Amino acid sequence: MGTSQSHEGGIIDSDCEEEEEEEDEAEEQYDDALGDHQKSGSSSGTHKGLDEIDAKLKSLKLKYSSYQQQGNPNLKNPVKLFLHIGGNTPKAKWVISEKLTSYDFVKTAKTNGNDDELDSAGWVLEVGSKVRVRVSTEMQMKMFGDQRRVDFVDKAVWALKFLSDYEYRNFVTLFQNCLFENAYGMEASEENKVKVYGKEFIGWVKPEVADDSMWEDAKDHSTDSAPLKGSRGSIEEFEEAANGGVQSLALGALDNSFLVNDIGVHVYRNLNRGINGKGICVKYDGGGNASNLTLKKTLLMRAETNIMLMSPANKGKPNATGLKQVDIETGKIVTEWKFEKDGTDITMRDITNDTKGSQLDPSESTFLGLNDKILCQWDMRDKKGVVQDIARSGSPVLHLTQGHQFSRGTNFQCFASTGDGSIVVGSLDGKIRLYSKASMRQAKTAFPGLGSPITLVDVTYDGKWVLGTTDTYLILICNLFTDKDGKTKTGFTGRMGNRIPAPRLLNLTPLDSHLAGNDNKFHGGHFSWVTENGKQERHIVATVGKFSVVWDFQQVKNTSHGCYRNQQGLKSCYCYKIVLKDESIVESRFMHDKYAGSDLPEAPLIVATPLKVSSISLSGSGR
Repeated sequence: MGTSQSHEGGIIDSDCEEEEEEEDEAEEQYDDALGDHQKSGSSSGTHKGLDEIDAKLKSLKLKYSSYQQQGNPNLKNPVKLFLHIGGNTPKAKWVISEKLTSYDFVKTAKTNGNDDELDSAGWVLEVGSKVRVRVSTEMQMKMFGDQRRVDFVDKAVWALKFLSDYEYRNFVTLFQNCLFENAYGMEASEENKVKVYGKEFIGWVKPEVADDSMWEDAKDHSTDSAPLKGSRGSIEEFEEAANGGVQSLALGALDNSFLVNDIGVHVYRNLNRGINGKGICVKYDGGGNASNLTLKKTLLMRAETNIMLMSPANKGKPNATGLKQVDIETGKIVTEWKFEKDGTDITMRDITNDTKGSQLDPSESTFLGLNDKILCQWDMRDKKGVVQDIARSGSPVLHLTQGHQFSRGTNFQCFASTGDGSIVVGSLDGKIRLYSKASMRQAKTAFPGLGSPITLVDVTYDGKWVLGTTDTYLILICNLFTDKDGKTKTGFTGRMGNRIPAPRLLNLTPLDSHLAGNDNKFHGGHFSWVTENGKQERHIVATVGKFSVVWDFQQVKNTSHGCYRNQQGLKSCYCYKIVLKDESIVESRFMHDKYAGSDLPEAPLIVATPLKVSSISLSGSGR
């Protein structure tokens, strides 16, 4: 286990090639002279030597300008191209790849699969002879407005430095327009943006006009000067072997948590410092190996004495025709349920508890189900209220108590519930819909997509904040609004009107995204876990390849956080802690907050890989 230390800092041309020493020296002298000039000007009564400083500034500016013009004065879209080498080692640095080149956004046609990297029609960014990449969020483009610089990924980590603020801003605008067209298949006109997002969400397109008052109410209790990343002293951990083949992690809020692998369900004891194996395993089918069982979802129920296991019906397909109910106390599969509606077998893509804390209820017999166009609740009792008998012939049928089948393709992918049973649903088109606990028929609020499918959603216990996971970023949505009577409400209870805050994005830096490896897609974005009113989640965690990435939730909400300075478009937070493992991570989750120690404000983070399970205490704060 380790932590990541980013080397993405400022680019100094003189570190790259001796050929540029003259230019860099002039540039540095210009900056120094300008700084001296500004200091002198700001001190009352200090005018000595100003004429000489001004003369020096003019001569340096002339020298620097003429140097640029010597290359190619007619060069369109001139930039300097840099390459990052050395990865995450102490020798990591930026080197110049092309000291003066040009970029262009080129509209391409479909390549019929001849080019694996550019197999979709759309806009492509070309930089000199070194870079040709389709414009998408997979580039992990990061903007540095104060440096007139952008960093991005294309098989390596690159940076562009622009010669003027105008050229930088023009590039960012062109990039965002191309990104919109590639995502939605239409030109990035004002009319089309309204068509995609709706008038109510125009602030998502123009964050500068969005109502951020709800974000501004968040106070940041961390310090900008203390980096969250790279502090080894802030992590304690112990780990143990997981007997291989780990597929799922089911954390309990009571005495035990559970790890599911090829053999069965392994029981772990919950402690303030993490989880510890009890040496107990509930094996499938009385001990038979179930290596062919690929789990889609696990769900704890009935005061965490039962665990539901849902597996895809067909290999490579996400939907399941039923699920297994395992009684942890007896160590047996007590029921194999099947999904049925109006006498017809149906499949489910996802299942979840009725509420954030309902797994603690010993009498719980219902849970929620989802497929691409059905949102419903299942009941393990029959219509007369009696639990069905496993001894009857065939698999018992779950009773569909309430729900709705949507006629048009909603492309539901995932869902989660709040503390009071309200439901948030993520879709293939990137939309996130909110349903009140009273009705599953019509969404109270539908947040537009940003062009990427939502693979997982989570919501805080109080329903005020919604988190969506995509392959390349997390999206954090403020679900609060003020109604016409001045009352603060959530999008689960009413329509939010036109004062909807713009979301925040949680990204990896281009360097960290590249270092995460080939399997560098985000998955499993979750808030830390509380099940009581009045308590606030403290962190957000997600997995990317061998990285478990943790953000300080309070810091992300803070509008004045330094990460957001000099950003154009939606604000992105790049301040996080990385826990590095030696193999791809299956799942990362925080334990219930009751297991936070007296000396640590957050419960331990549990990280499961195919071979190991680790318990990690995070004592550092965000930067």
